[in-house]
Amino acid sequence: MKQGPGVALIRVDNRLVHGQVLEAWLPALDAHGVLVVDDEAATNVLARSAMALAIPPKVQFQVMKIAAAAELLKPGGTGVTGVRTLVLVRDVRDAFALHELGVPLPRLNLGNVHFATGRRQVAPSVYLDTGEMEALARLASGGTEVEARAVPSEHATPLSVLQSRFAALPASPR
Repeated sequence: MKQGPGVALIRVDNRLVHGQVLEAWLPALDAHGVLVVDDEAATNVLARSAMALAIPPKVQFQVMKIAAAAELLKPGGTGVTGVRTLVLVRDVRDAFALHELGVPLPRLNLGNVHFATGRRQVAPSVYLDTGEMEALARLASGGTEVEARAVPSEHATPLSVLQSRFAALPASPR
């Protein structure tokens, strides 16, 4: 069933544009647009060009800084251009920043958050630190449905399970 234009999903994935997003998520969401919201990529011509090469023909593609994307996506903004769009952010802090700038986040998918010092593994491809867990809890208390899922065919792991796993694990060594 075809769905109308708008944001199909906001996904946290430190890899941004890659095969899993293009081959699994776009078709599953019936999305024909990709919006990368990332301050670093927005100012890096090489990164933008590399991502653009991976985007299939007929898929709209944009890279924007967080503040510019917030102006587009928040209520009263101009919105995404005419197609269902998958919004990609590099990390939880970027998703939270969008929210703080007035962008509604009805659902947030945690697809891939890489390992780093201080992070704990809460899903096969998701590692989070205390600050990220607190940000996700704040989003959830405001009505955002937070889930971890690498591909659409996987069973979604809700935030409550991620929180339990996080609490049960020691922080990664420094």
